[in-house]
Amino acid sequence: MCWLIGEPSIGPGCWIGAFTLIDGSGGLTIGKGCDISSGAQILTHSSMRRTVTERRHPHVDRAPTVIGDHVFVGTNAVILMGAKVGHHSVVAAGAVIKEFEEFPPYSLIAGVPAVRKGDVDPAALMG
Repeated sequence: MCWLIGEPSIGPGCWIGAFTLIDGSGGLTIGKGCDISSGAQILTHSSMRRTVTERRHPHVDRAPTVIGDHVFVGTNAVILMGAKVGHHSVVAAGAVIKEFEEFPPYSLIAGVPAVRKGDVDPAALMG
């Protein structure tokens, strides 16, 4: 079971694991053929400014998040609002992609905060 908010665009052939949060409230596009592992969170909103300003900031911030085609998102990874992950990329388990961070296609993304660690070579993965 995953928790789905809003109306995200999810491409064909995607697999979404249990205990995931898919937040489409600010605009979310997940490309075709993606695997979103259990416990991952993909967000398009943040209530931080509204909360710490004692609601003087009147609204929840929202920004579209984009996950390209054939992206693998590892267990418990977090992708924050406004982030863009290029096609054929791998987001490692537990990685945290910051707000408005962008990664090119074929990126190996890992860490807290997430950084590009190298390239994904699909041909080399075929064994």
